[in-house]
Amino acid sequence: MNTKALGKNALDLNLKGKKLLDKIKRKKFNIGYGVDIWNVYDFLYLDKNKIPSLKVLEILIPASSTFTIESKSMKLYLNDYHDKSYRKDSDLIKDIKNDIEELVESRVSIKLINKFYDEPNNILLNTITDKKSKPNTVLKFNGFRSICPVTSQPDFANIYIYSDISIDTKWLVDYLISYHNHGGFHEECINNIFVDIRKKCKAPVLQICGRFQRRGGIDINPIRSTSEKLLFSNFREFNQ
Repeated sequence: MNTKALGKNALDLNLKGKKLLDKIKRKKFNIGYGVDIWNVYDFLYLDKNKIPSLKVLEILIPASSTFTIESKSMKLYLNDYHDKSYRKDSDLIKDIKNDIEELVESRVSIKLINKFYDEPNNILLNTITDKKSKPNTVLKFNGFRSICPVTSQPDFANIYIYSDISIDTKWLVDYLISYHNHGGFHEECINNIFVDIRKKCKAPVLQICGRFQRRGGIDINPIRSTSEKLLFSNFREFNQ
């Protein structure tokens, strides 16, 4: 994948604003609904008095978008706001929203946040003794690992699974462990997990949420669902 930023010194790029962004063509996901929740923990800009303001920025990119964004380029793009002053937060959000929507070719949602939701009640799949899960419960798999296809570095996450039917827990644990050395972006991994679990279990209602560890001050948390109404919100775990 050709990118402007990966493997290069940011100071040598000589690019500003949206020209820093690299887009990635999505593999089509047309069997359900979903969104990618980006949390940017180190977003700095100047307020109307040119005083630095450090905030958490939430970006929601729908799974149906034509493109997504390479994460290092997103970090460099957002870092470019550190010396920009805005009279109103709404003007700031509008500028970012316009740039990202142009690149991903879809509507996105962006806002500054000051709190996260609580983790949903769940049953830890790693230690479960039942051969079958109970319907209408949230299962949590702790310690998911995959490999970034660009940097070859490991990505870590906890995976949350909700279904209205029972799931073979041994099969599910073995399946999620099988990603240990799999090369794939966060979004692609969750797409595949959603497709494979639905195919295996024939689940009428299924939602998968991956809460990935942050890298470079950003975490990306994909959700995929059979329903447009999403069960999982932007919650934060202790180790994120």
